[in-house]
Amino acid sequence: MSGRSGPEALERPGPAAEECALPLTNATPRPWHTRTLVPAARAATAGVGIFLFIFGLQILKTGAKSLIPLLDGLAISGPVNAVGFGWLLAYGAMSGSPVAAIGVTLLAGGVLTETESFGVIGGSRLGASFIVLAVGYVLYLAKRRNPDGLTIGVIALLTTFTTQGPAIALGLLSLHYGWLDWLHFTPPPGMLDWVDALYGEPVRWLDAQLASGALFGLGVLVLLGSFAVFDRALPQLEAGSSRFDGSMHRVRSRWFMFLVGGAVTSMTLSVSISLTLLVPLSLKGYLKRDQVLPYVMGANITTFIDTLAGALILGGASAFTVVMTEMVSVATISMFILTFCYGPYSRAILRLAHQVTLNQRHLAVFLAVIVAVPLLLLAF
Repeated sequence: MSGRSGPEALERPGPAAEECALPLTNATPRPWHTRTLVPAARAATAGVGIFLFIFGLQILKTGAKSLIPLLDGLAISGPVNAVGFGWLLAYGAMSGSPVAAIGVTLLAGGVLTETESFGVIGGSRLGASFIVLAVGYVLYLAKRRNPDGLTIGVIALLTTFTTQGPAIALGLLSLHYGWLDWLHFTPPPGMLDWVDALYGEPVRWLDAQLASGALFGLGVLVLLGSFAVFDRALPQLEAGSSRFDGSMHRVRSRWFMFLVGGAVTSMTLSVSISLTLLVPLSLKGYLKRDQVLPYVMGANITTFIDTLAGALILGGASAFTVVMTEMVSVATISMFILTFCYGPYSRAILRLAHQVTLNQRHLAVFLAVIVAVPLLLLAF
């Protein structure tokens, strides 16, 4: 792994390629069915995804109490255990959003306390970035041992660990002292009656037909399916798009990258999807490694939008406060770093990422550590 061919060495599209692309984007009008049917199909698919998302939440809420024996067996008690639980669960799901939604439903179902639910949600963020390292490793094997994809994955994980860790501590303090109690939200009476009217009978029928454990498992599958369906409704933000890649190539501001990370994650509703885009963009040379850090920070804030929506749908005032506390805590830590110590922070992260990907032994130690830590938290 010692040989490197970084982003600067990769071939960038030349003027000729850009000229060839112009007739496709400017001179050739899109067929009428592309302008009308495709957006309509995307809207319908998005509607199905939202329907399944709410349906999955309602199933999870009903089947949540079946997890009490499992959590007791794992000795899930307190926020530290909950962080480890959410962290490992996100590794297994290769995504943080479904795990965060589970944390909210367990709180709404009375299975977890506020601090325990907060721990599960925070842990889900710590494990969600692992997908970037996994994709980078696959590309490392497939693309002549180019380590850039691996490095981007490590940078994304290190950025998440060093911002989410302090954010969890800050959020727990906030919940303990009630710093954000003024953000407490209670849905007006009747606001969510449509949820029970639409989903009540199907969920009650499933509850009568399935054991509680099977019902909860079905809810997880429906929730995962909702994210997959919603993702299909979104325009594909790929590195091959000349407009997207060209704009990313020209941008160097950390604040702009912070906003881009937040905006892309807001559209995809998944930090796993938005962060995975970093790998091909970096391999094509459109992103420098130091630009990844603010992008990840922005993504780690807006990724809670779907979890916040889930808290509102479930109608739990405490769930809303827990998710808002998580968002505000992550935003506070990220803004502090970007404003006051971004230079030394970014240099430290990049140096550490370089050391981790320097050889196979260093990478193996890093992987062992990021698996061992949540296991230790779970056993704490």
